[in-house]
Amino acid sequence: MAADRGTSVGDNVSTTLTDVTDADVSGSGAARDTRLRGRALFGGGLLLAVAVVLAALNLRPSITSVGAVLDEMRLTLGAPAAWASALTTLPGLCFAVAGLAAPALARRIGLNAAIGTALAVLTAGLVLRVVNGPLVVLGGTLVASAGIALANVLIPVVVKASFAARIGLMTGIYTAALQTGGALGSSVTPPVGDALGGWRFGLGGWAVLAAVALVVWIVATRTIPGRPKLSSGSVTRGRSLLRSPLAWIVTLFFGTQACFAYIMMGWLPQVLMDAGVTRTSAGFMMGLVSLVGLPVSLLVPPLAARRGGQSWWIVVLGAFGVIGITGLMLAPSAAPLLWSVLAGIGMSVFSLAITTIALRARTSEDTATLSGMAQGLGYLLAAAGPFAFGVLRDVTGGWTASFALLLVVVIGQMVFGWLAGRPRYV
Repeated sequence: MAADRGTSVGDNVSTTLTDVTDADVSGSGAARDTRLRGRALFGGGLLLAVAVVLAALNLRPSITSVGAVLDEMRLTLGAPAAWASALTTLPGLCFAVAGLAAPALARRIGLNAAIGTALAVLTAGLVLRVVNGPLVVLGGTLVASAGIALANVLIPVVVKASFAARIGLMTGIYTAALQTGGALGSSVTPPVGDALGGWRFGLGGWAVLAAVALVVWIVATRTIPGRPKLSSGSVTRGRSLLRSPLAWIVTLFFGTQACFAYIMMGWLPQVLMDAGVTRTSAGFMMGLVSLVGLPVSLLVPPLAARRGGQSWWIVVLGAFGVIGITGLMLAPSAAPLLWSVLAGIGMSVFSLAITTIALRARTSEDTATLSGMAQGLGYLLAAAGPFAFGVLRDVTGGWTASFALLLVVVIGQMVFGWLAGRPRYV
């Protein structure tokens, strides 16, 4: 059974903790060897899973931590409104460029080294962006976002290669960790900054978590007993998917959901504060937006992965987002908590976007290529969202036109998600 599962995802896929045989020949040396090998592989798989979770916890705070202190940053730095729009747009642009380069980097230096490099770059960027003025903040954000982009693309390849028999479960854990990190970024940054003396301390503190993730990743990929390293062979050069209609559909699905998410992460706290919510409460509500997706991310991907298609799951989650956005557009002060929760449920479709990337490819090579295309080009599409959202607010003096744009994006997400969720392969 273990051999069959390994073959189904390509010869390059490592044996995973779920692939250990259950056979037990009583009293034989072979049985004892099997049990010992199983324990070693389980320990290696568990440590790698912890490393994946820690890495995922770092892939959102860089972004969500900014929204709750954005107006304070502008006031302290004397930055114009255009600077704020650029700051919320930079991550998406960087995700696009660095995301497209991620598979090539992994082929050149190896998958484990590429993700380690991504975490090191993220740590450096988080420190850099709090040491000086407006341009340095933008530069540090650019560096941090480059690290996030590389990890965004490559960690799903680790999930595909090392947890092949539990893609849905591990994807759910991975996306739950992403959302937890996003929630912590928005909810913890304001009180930490208040306690320590300003927004620089609130933002800069996230470099500590990134450094911890880097150390654990190095340990997990170098000292796992009985487990081969994830090397460049795990990401060999695959075929181009630019002529695949399904690959483009997956890319548009990923891009529209990312556009939705980054608009909300960048601007929701400001929308809530304009509706009369305090800064601290707005930060906690943004955290809640990420947290409400946790049960969805843990439960839905495993259920959806067991079925032939994921289309209905995607559409239903999108409908929650539409209701939340409509409430924020028409009556933000009437029930800001309710609208935020509904929007958060809608944003949890990200877990299905990641699952779809893994399920629409047959091999790890195609997964890496599809992940790079979907996230690289998808984030390029998404990058325009936060900027356009902020510009419409400045031009019209209100949020109605901005949220109308967001509704169009989410409806597009539902359409492309329906098509991407059907059981086919690139």
